[in-house]
Formats: sequence, C-alpha cells, structure tokens
Amino acid sequence: MTHTDAGGHRPVMLDEVMQALAIQTSGCYVDGTFGGGGHTRALLAALGPQGRLLAIDKDPAAVARARAEFDADPRVTVRHGSFAQLGQFVDELGLRGQVAGVLLDLGMSSIQLDDASRGFSFMRPGPLDMRMDTSRGPTAAQWLQDASQEHIEQVLREFGEERYARRIAAAVVARRANAPITTTDDLVALVRGAVPRRDQHKHPATRTFQALRIAVNRELDDLAAGLDQALVALAPGGRLVVLSFHSLEDRPVKRFMRHHAGRLEGACERPTLRLVRVPKKAGAAELAVNPRARSAILRAAERLPEPPDA
Repeated sequence: MTHTDAGGHRPVMLDEVMQALAIQTSGCYVDGTFGGGGHTRALLAALGPQGRLLAIDKDPAAVARARAEFDADPRVTVRHGSFAQLGQFVDELGLRGQVAGVLLDLGMSSIQLDDASRGFSFMRPGPLDMRMDTSRGPTAAQWLQDASQEHIEQVLREFGEERYARRIAAAVVARRANAPITTTDDLVALVRGAVPRRDQHKHPATRTFQALRIAVNRELDDLAAGLDQALVALAPGGRLVVLSFHSLEDRPVKRFMRHHAGRLEGACERPTLRLVRVPKKAGAAELAVNPRARSAILRAAERLPEPPDA
C-alpha cells in the first residue's frame, strides 16, 4: 500500500526500499505496482541514462497516470497487468536473467482506498466494486451474489481471519435472496447486524472487506506467481524487495525467500537466494506522519549466481 498521490506524498518506507534495492545506475528494474508512482520516481532519479525501468499495474487508471507522466522517458516501459505477468513482460523486453531489482509493493494505493467509487473502503459510501483492474472480472457485488455460502465463509475465514465468518456468510445469503448487496454501505450494515461482539479498536467490517478484496483480485495467487517469476527475471546479484501489509501476504513472502535461501527443511539443495538484512518495519518518524505504514513489513533477498557446472 503506497501513500503516494498527486500531492507528492511519499510511499511507505521509501528510503529503506531504495537501500534494499542497492541501485545500480545502469541497471534494469521492475516496479511491480506503479500505484501513485512514488517508487518509480525515486528509481528513475537514481538511474542514469542507460538504466531501464518496467512499471506494471493492474489498475487502468494507474497505467494511464504512468503513461501520461513517463511515456516521454525512453528508460521507462509501462505495462497494464498484474505482476503475475512479470515474466511475460520481461521476456517481451528480452531481459530475462538481466534484471537488477524487482519491487513488489503489495496491497492497494491510497488513491484507490480514498476513491469512494472503487468500493475498497468501508468508511466511504460507494458501489461495491473492489477490482484493482476495473477492465475485467466480477465486482465484489457480483462475487457475493454468485458464491455459495460455504465459499463465502471459507474466504472470510481464510483471507479475513474473521471469527464470525459463518454468521456473515449466512447473512449474505439471506439478504441476497431478497435484494442484491450493491454498495459498501449495504455490506457494512449487513456485517454490523451479523457480528454479535465488536473489537473496540477495529471496525467490524475490516476483515470482511479485506477478505473480499483479496478474493476478487486473486491477490495471493498473483503473489505466488510474481515471486516465482521475479526469481527467473533477476540477474545474479539482483535484489527482490517486497513490501507487505498483513500476515497473509508476509507469510508466503517469508516462506518463499527462506525456501530459496535453503533456510527451510526440505528446501532446495542449491540455494538461489541470499537473505538481505533490512529494517523490517517503518520508523517512528514515518509513523508520525503516515499511520498507514504501521502494518508494513519489508523483506529483501539477493539472487545468487548459478553454480559452475561440475
């Protein structure tokens, strides 16, 4: 989740991310989530004329912003799609095995969260869309209308860690029998009515909105694919840097890096990554101006050279 918008706010943990990427001025880099463009701008400022940058985003609005701002820069290539397509985009540029750094900033941008028409926020009335890519796929409203009660419960439990998943799923099915759930206010009211006890420090719909967003956008599937493809794209010495914002994202990132670094039981015999020590959490100064950074977790790893043939 970046905290970047047209007003120039900085993305989460920008300095730490740039240090973790260990920028080579003539290197090729991939920003897997353009968002508000904060990381892209910082990367381009650090790159020389021979550097290259591939910026990817699912969101057509983000892609339009990226192209409007960077199409005149010959170092930049912008692609509309998921970082699950990272390998395809890198291959199209002839850069497989030559990338000096891949950045995956997971979650959503502040621009998306603050736009009521996107339906991501339980604090803003709007259509229940939640698609990062508004050009394809079912909206959250359509997903809730079509999914079985069992599947809704499973998604709320697994992706939202919602203890009242069964009650909320039953309430969804009962409500849609009479009228579809089409707005964020509809869903908030439904969750409020289904949850018997509320967390004093968390909105009752927080976990439900998170779970639906992850399901609608296939976020964890895309993450698994993006990590695999980043490993193939990286040159020896290239860095994989990932910013995650909740444990469901961080756990697979940590497991992937540790597996390929030979740190897990049953890991690959020949490690392909070296774990890089970085500050994992935002500092106090950043938290004071950007509370959304509180949940951010930064991890980094470096691609090892292929072992010489025996």
